[in-house]
Amino acid sequence: MKNSDKLFHFSLGGYYLFYFALVGVYVIFLPKALIQLHYTPTEVGIIYSAAPFMRFLLPFIFKYFIKLNITIYHSSLILSFISSLIFLYTIDSFYLFFISNLLFGASMGISLPYIETIALSQVHKSKYGKIRLWGSIGFMAIALYLGKILDTPYDTLYYLLSMALLTMILGMIVVRYDTNKVEKNTNKTENFSLSKYWLFWVSVFLMQVGFAGFYNFFTIYETQHSISLEMTSWMWSFGVIAEIIMLYFQGPLLQKNLLTIIKISIIITSFRWLILYLYPDSIILTFFAQSLHAFSFALYHTASINYVFTIYQEKKLAQQFFLGIAFGLGGSVGALLAGKIYGDNMFLIESIITLIAFIFLHLHQYRKAKK
Repeated sequence: MKNSDKLFHFSLGGYYLFYFALVGVYVIFLPKALIQLHYTPTEVGIIYSAAPFMRFLLPFIFKYFIKLNITIYHSSLILSFISSLIFLYTIDSFYLFFISNLLFGASMGISLPYIETIALSQVHKSKYGKIRLWGSIGFMAIALYLGKILDTPYDTLYYLLSMALLTMILGMIVVRYDTNKVEKNTNKTENFSLSKYWLFWVSVFLMQVGFAGFYNFFTIYETQHSISLEMTSWMWSFGVIAEIIMLYFQGPLLQKNLLTIIKISIIITSFRWLILYLYPDSIILTFFAQSLHAFSFALYHTASINYVFTIYQEKKLAQQFFLGIAFGLGGSVGALLAGKIYGDNMFLIESIITLIAFIFLHLHQYRKAKK
């Protein structure tokens, strides 16, 4: 491997490490901090709908009005740091904090699709997971570390700001080694169509609606069922360990039928939420449910972004739409829904929603096979 390739892989891994450490602080510990600051579960759901909503809007903005280029990418990295800084001064005001989350969601929704397109274009499928797993390591490391040392809600914000700074630095380094030429000199977005594969996109949306309760309320859910915050952080980390193992060894699976792989991952995810509904206070079964994160996130996500990469010519825009519809619209609607239905039946409802996502994907695969 050339030195330039090694530096590219190193900086790409570093970006994933700090980006997902930032996500870890945001999804694991910030909801708990908001509850400590006397936010209600409904208010937490509304706050956590802000960033996903911006991720949903962004692809349409870039499809019709703005071209996603390196200048916009750099601006998004800077904005993610600035919005994290603003969190410190707005968290005591629900409305101002909501607005700052809109800015945060916009910035985070630009940088990752840009990097994912570079990675998918320059890194072989067999190696992508081994680089992407550094994101999982960052997520796990921050979960274990902060689960032991956090004292006040404001400590959470300081760590969030630190991870945003490191993400900005590594994100600016990684693009220096980008040799990808896809879409750099073109603006061919006129043929991009969501309606052509609408069944697939509905499935993507519903899958993330079913995931939102886990992302936004798992820490609260478990600690309210007499599980300590430190043990809950170990549960998060155990799921990430399973994710890392899958990312490392998934290469051969990605050479098979991607839609079948995605369907299997969705069914397993529905079963995972059912376990959390039935046994919320069982440490052993909750750890088992967390082990299924290998399928419900690692394998599902990688197979899905690879599938999207193969069916669209506009690679960066396609990745933006995947992030926007899944973590954007799905995450936003899911956060609002989870805030409303939070309670003993939340994961049962999310298991059913995930099962419906499987049905839509099955219909998509059947329809595609008939053509």
